Amino acid sequence: MRPEALNPLFAEVQTLEGVGPKLMKPLEKLGLTRVKDVAYHLPERFVSRRAIANLDEAAEGEQVIVALTPVEHRAPRAGSRGPYRVLAQDAAGNILSLNWFGKAAFGAKKLLPVGEKRWIAGRLDRYGDMLQIVHPDHIEVESAAHMGRLSEPVYRLSEGLTQPRIADFAGQALARLPDLPEWIEPGQLERAGWPAWSAALRLAHEGTDAKARDRLAYDELLANSLALLLVKADGRRRRGQALVGDGALRAKLQLPFGLTGAQKRSIGEIEGDMAQEAPMLRLLQGDVGAGKTVVALNAMLIAVEASKQAALLAPTEILARQHFETLRKMLGPTGVEIALLTGRAKGRERESILMGLLDGSIHLLVGTHAIFQETVAYRDLGLVVIDEQHRFGVAQRLALAAKGRRAPHTLAMTATPIPRSLTLAQYGEMDVSRLDELPPGRQAIDTRVVAMEREGEVVEGLARHIAGGQQAYWVCPMVREIDGVADLADIAAAEARFAGLRERFGDQVVLVHGQLRPEVKDAAMERFASGAARLLVATTVIEVGVDVPSATLMVIEQAERFGLAQLHQLRGRVGRGAEKSTCLLLRSAQLSETGRARLALMRETQDGFRIAEEDLALRGGGELLGTRQSGEAGFRIADLEQVQRLLPAAHADARLLMERDGGLTSARGEAARLLLYLFERDWGVQLLRGG
Repeated sequence: MRPEALNPLFAEVQTLEGVGPKLMKPLEKLGLTRVKDVAYHLPERFVSRRAIANLDEAAEGEQVIVALTPVEHRAPRAGSRGPYRVLAQDAAGNILSLNWFGKAAFGAKKLLPVGEKRWIAGRLDRYGDMLQIVHPDHIEVESAAHMGRLSEPVYRLSEGLTQPRIADFAGQALARLPDLPEWIEPGQLERAGWPAWSAALRLAHEGTDAKARDRLAYDELLANSLALLLVKADGRRRRGQALVGDGALRAKLQLPFGLTGAQKRSIGEIEGDMAQEAPMLRLLQGDVGAGKTVVALNAMLIAVEASKQAALLAPTEILARQHFETLRKMLGPTGVEIALLTGRAKGRERESILMGLLDGSIHLLVGTHAIFQETVAYRDLGLVVIDEQHRFGVAQRLALAAKGRRAPHTLAMTATPIPRSLTLAQYGEMDVSRLDELPPGRQAIDTRVVAMEREGEVVEGLARHIAGGQQAYWVCPMVREIDGVADLADIAAAEARFAGLRERFGDQVVLVHGQLRPEVKDAAMERFASGAARLLVATTVIEVGVDVPSATLMVIEQAERFGLAQLHQLRGRVGRGAEKSTCLLLRSAQLSETGRARLALMRETQDGFRIAEEDLALRGGGELLGTRQSGEAGFRIADLEQVQRLLPAAHADARLLMERDGGLTSARGEAARLLLYLFERDWGVQLLRGG
């Protein structure tokens, strides 16, 4: 139950003065549904303005405050997308155009009556021969001295909100901050010279105070580290089951290739964990094609050798079916019974699987979330394998453990190489095994960078490829989400590309993007996987989990728009069979230095771990950790640079609290409980006995 002290922060955003039904939608788009969300909606940057007597004193591109008198209003022609213009004059007679586009123009007439002086704040620019300010930030009757701060915050907005509105709501939220005890270890607080929590939040809204921002980022990282340590401690406390196999089933496997050193090492680590009574919680991190499935199969066979069952959870039905077919073939000589359970299984088929699980005649089960529904019961579940683990939250993983008589061992897998500096942030509760070698004989993918102007040649090459009986992917720029809404321009671009290629190749082409209905998307993927379709046009929904060995050509359009980790994952969809594969990175004419460096690195290496480290370095500290790039833990406050710099100290602080400072029962521990609830890591608190 949430501590009462935090109730003012978790109050609905409607409790702030001025928030009515009209503003709820734009606030929700920004994720601002509670007072706490508004308090933590920190400015993206700050602008410094200069008060000037007339326009001659200012440079183009400068943020200014200037007194202007409107002389004429000019509405755009009917049906035109042009701006609403207000021509205004400064004290020296210079003319300036104040411009508004779309709905923002509605208030201009009322705010700027002709002949009445107003103080205007905004960015001074030039369009042709005319000076202009587009969408002025402030329009006031009073003089510049009364227009508020000359340095002011700039917040991320959504349509319907203005900077003054958000600033006002932030001020109200900050006024409600409760007085909370300190949760950071005193020595760390003193060494860093950080302000108290409430002071840090206020300072972060008032200016570019690096110490205040660091303090808030540290709080978030500390909450995450502490919650993950609580999960780990809970796992060690719980009674599991020691599973020791005799190797009989594993000896019957007839693999077409030998295991790499990394695979053998990982299998040994897993075998050692499963032999302990404390439930295993291990992450198997492997590059594209590194052989994670074989390692997972060995783990599952250990469970079966110990007279237990194993279940493999996949994030999509397509991936579940692929895993099932792959494992079924490998298991042929062993006599182990394997079944597939997805949402599509109905009637007698489903009943048969449920009975087999209950009586133990089914040893291995592969499926989607359906395998952990309440109606699915196991005779004795000993191991859970979770594929593409970043798609399942910690709270979901905890729920899976309830399916066994005793807590089953858990092996999570991810195909996304993660920089070592970020592994702790995402998987602090897990032990990690890394597959850093590729199986012998795996062919390198021929990667080339091609200018978009040569698109016609690429299509001709694609035609020859398809005529030769092979399959291909054409990936369009990602369907972005802006304020929670898919970017329709990107969807349109994918659909336009599909229409153009379909005109050339007919029904050999299928389209997949995230905005399609699941059944439409699944049908298209099935046609491609079966070979009925030869070309799949898609957005990044195919980034992971698609395994079609006869697909040997990957075309990635506007490749510079993708992160390195994404490009690497997309490229990994080809090169999965015996045939030589090619990846074409189509680039735009205008390339930034970073874009050029990214594409050059893709040509140079196929080492996913190196690519992940370089991606982190190239993106730098300005881009927040997100879930789209590489499945990273989603931090709202901490950016990449802060994660790398502050996480080791935050993790050490969390460990100190648990091991020396009395855990969450001490005075600092009570404060840390507040921190866990504040950052909604309260599932960590729930794990404590009596917590």
